[in-house]
Amino acid sequence: MRPRARGLLVPLVLAGCVILLSTGEILRHATAAVNDPFVTLRMTRLASDVPIAEFDLTALDGKTVDSKALIGKVVLLNFWATWCGPCKEEMPSLAKLQAKFDPTQFQVVTVTTDRHPKGIKQFLDHLGIHLPVLFDEQEEVSRAFMVRGLPTTVLLTQDGHAVARAVGPRAWDSEESVALVRYVLEGTK
Repeated sequence: MRPRARGLLVPLVLAGCVILLSTGEILRHATAAVNDPFVTLRMTRLASDVPIAEFDLTALDGKTVDSKALIGKVVLLNFWATWCGPCKEEMPSLAKLQAKFDPTQFQVVTVTTDRHPKGIKQFLDHLGIHLPVLFDEQEEVSRAFMVRGLPTTVLLTQDGHAVARAVGPRAWDSEESVALVRYVLEGTK
């Protein structure tokens, strides 16, 4: 090999090694993101060091639900309305997700600002859905969770901290959703 060609070969080999190493690093990060259940479901992680604001809301059945009663369970808090098409479309998948877990460990809780209990009951009965519906008539809870669009879903840990949120509908009965709930149930944040 000519000396000049050899002189060009060394920088090319070094450049190739740098490219390969950086590509490997990119692939490692991409693989980690694919294995992250929050990323898979396009959920935004939240700083989970602050507990949620306490609340008392009236449920569809007339009982009052205190947020303290949710402590000890992983909770998927879904903000929705009957006038919101995507909200209504994702409701069956929320019910299916709930059915996959022990309700003493995981609970789907829906929150609405609607003021028509009869219409909500008819809608849920028509679909055969039995999820708790809480009325946020003053929108205080919606404001506390910074709900700006519907549906908005917030995932709470067993200790009452919000760990992630999603704006827009999701297939909550998907394998990815089940994996996310298991991930949080196991205490991994």
